[in-house]
Amino acid sequence: MGVRAAADAERRVKAWRPLAALALAALCALQLLALLRAPDAWMPERIALALARGGVLELDSASLGAPAGSGPQLHLRRDGDGRWWVGRGAQGGGNGQLAVEREGTRRRSGSLPVASGQRFQLGAATFTVDAQDGKRLTLSRPGAHWRYNGATLLREGAAQAACPDARLGTRLAAVWNRIAPDFLTMARPLVFGGNLDCGNRIAIPGLAAPLASIARTADGLMLADGAADAPAPLLLAAGERMMPLATRELGLDSGSVLVAGRTRLLVQPNGDMLHLQPASHVALHMAPQLRLPEGLSWAWTRRGLWTLPAAARLALPLAAAAALLAIGAVLWPGRRRLAPGTLAPALAGAALAGCGLALMGLQRGGAAPGAGISLLAAWAALWLGLWTPRRLPLALAAGVLLLAVGLLAQLDLGLGTPESSWLRHFQKTAALLALGVGAGCALRPLHPAVPLGQARTEALLVLLAGLALVALLLQVAFGDETGVFDLQPVEFAKLALAALSAHCLALAAGTQPAPGGALRRTLRLATPALLFAVLLSVALVQVDDYSPLILLAVWGGAMALVHALATRQRLAAGLLVACACLVVLGVVGLRGAGPLQLAQWNFYADRFLVWLDPGTHPHTGQQLLLGARAIADGGWFGVDRVFGLAALGQDAGTAGRIPAVQDDFAPSFFLHRHGLAAALGLWLLQAAFLTGLLATALRCWQAQAGARDFRRAWLARFRCFLLCGGAAFVFGHFLLSWGTNLAIFPVMGQPMSFLSAGGSHLLFFICPLLALLAASAQSLEEPHHAV
Repeated sequence: MGVRAAADAERRVKAWRPLAALALAALCALQLLALLRAPDAWMPERIALALARGGVLELDSASLGAPAGSGPQLHLRRDGDGRWWVGRGAQGGGNGQLAVEREGTRRRSGSLPVASGQRFQLGAATFTVDAQDGKRLTLSRPGAHWRYNGATLLREGAAQAACPDARLGTRLAAVWNRIAPDFLTMARPLVFGGNLDCGNRIAIPGLAAPLASIARTADGLMLADGAADAPAPLLLAAGERMMPLATRELGLDSGSVLVAGRTRLLVQPNGDMLHLQPASHVALHMAPQLRLPEGLSWAWTRRGLWTLPAAARLALPLAAAAALLAIGAVLWPGRRRLAPGTLAPALAGAALAGCGLALMGLQRGGAAPGAGISLLAAWAALWLGLWTPRRLPLALAAGVLLLAVGLLAQLDLGLGTPESSWLRHFQKTAALLALGVGAGCALRPLHPAVPLGQARTEALLVLLAGLALVALLLQVAFGDETGVFDLQPVEFAKLALAALSAHCLALAAGTQPAPGGALRRTLRLATPALLFAVLLSVALVQVDDYSPLILLAVWGGAMALVHALATRQRLAAGLLVACACLVVLGVVGLRGAGPLQLAQWNFYADRFLVWLDPGTHPHTGQQLLLGARAIADGGWFGVDRVFGLAALGQDAGTAGRIPAVQDDFAPSFFLHRHGLAAALGLWLLQAAFLTGLLATALRCWQAQAGARDFRRAWLARFRCFLLCGGAAFVFGHFLLSWGTNLAIFPVMGQPMSFLSAGGSHLLFFICPLLALLAASAQSLEEPHHAV
């Protein structure tokens, strides 16, 4: 029976590849269909504005190519010397920022650098900047003095008490800022307004915050006015008069960049003409026709989906050749030890990784190729990931198909949104997929046939943890909740945490005691605990969000359950399952609670109130309400009633206006476009991925019993626990994302693995997890390598 069961399992495994290839071909055909069916879209390539000296022009940002409603009203003026100036319109209105960038320095309308001797007024209160050195300032008004360093406000030399409505993350950040050196403090603005002096707030009785703020930026301390609907303007002393800071104009010089909302325009004055070249976030139009104000003209260009800029024609081949040379130099010394059939995939992977890196550089440099070129790179990555492994496990087949579904959704959303930059999410995912899959295939031959020694393995894991900790500290010191340097270190830290914990659990589950003294054993346990604590701190302090706490709780509970089952601790496993059931009942109980019962909470009470009664919070509940409407419009068979096939590449409709629809609310767009019936298929595919991961982990656990020595047994257990940890994190992302989009949970900002446009999550977590899965499945087929 055992031989027959093994043979049946082998036949099923061999059947995955043709079935997965057929499904992948269908998804690639749908992606190509979406690209071919996309209607022509036009946008301004160059904008010319004519204005005589002393002339003034009031216009909206849409006249300069910005999407309607995304930018402020503009006041353009040309002075007697011929210089051009821009400010907010006299009538106000419009959303978004107005700024001018020049030589790496940004000046925002309604803000200016703090300088010694400045006087400004808010309501009846007048403040004077007594001194400042770019990093610290002293501020005073009659009867009070403050010091501020960009992170902490001191009144008369002492920190103020926390505000009553301050969240836990804000309180922890305040404590950290008081004890940390200045270069490690987290930037926290000084806010004016409200009736209570507390935290980093200076009260202006009778006027609600924020009236104005002072914040630490790359250009030093900046004074800025509050929101457009602030109850009182920020008045700045200009001689004997007080002038509103909001009316301050910004100069437009040659080579500067005008930022209106999210739209960026390169500025080039030319006599009586001002030439503007839209660079990003430009509105798309169905035809090259638009009624424009007098003196304004556009030169139109068509959106190119298959364009290949001149820079790309050189960069892509050079990057591929450089990657080939690099991997060739690494593999050449060990050419005789390479397994048959590994050299060609390694070289193809290296070339693909080089192209992916070049695509990322071109996008960052503003010379991104068309979406069709990115699609070709994504196809190469998908097919390489499908055909390279000699053994294709269920989880890897499901993972490749999930990646293809995510690319289809992101491409469809980018094509259906009337703005030029929406396709960048798809293009970034395609480039990172090519980089991640290509690097995994290129480095696969370097996988050692014999496990590394215990000391080397632990040194590598400690190095991984150290890199993760440094990246998290960089985010705390220099980044914000969106990450640092366009990366999310939290995703890399999840991988490091899963690897360290798997190592500790593999040692603990062994039949032989782990080598090393008491100090070494303590460090093994302390390192994952330290990384876990830092992750919690970043979640609470930097992100100020509770969704990472839920994600870490799901992962921690799952790993505890896996360890209990592996070591046959039935009582512990039963208690963990009971706790999970109690959590489910708690969510049901919260759902049945009334808003009045939760109004007294200080733990994100606003999110729970919006979740329970979104109708009374239409502004803060915009995501929930728009997402629910999009899902309802989709029904069972999609908005077009044919599973979204007729709508591929067409207008995204109201679903495209959901905040963070490309990220946290990507499932809402999928349900809107393709319907609940297609979502059931996606759920089954996600379940197959998780099931396949756990099945491979179980086989690794079974293989460790027959290992020839303790190192091979440890490696099998390590892979088992690492695959389980990866599955737990992915399950947590699935759970939180579906729960948020279907209003099962309050809104929590976590992307859905594979579907959302989460670049760091894809590169630092999903791709390494798929590479580990392929390596583990291959090792199970090589008895002489003894997993």
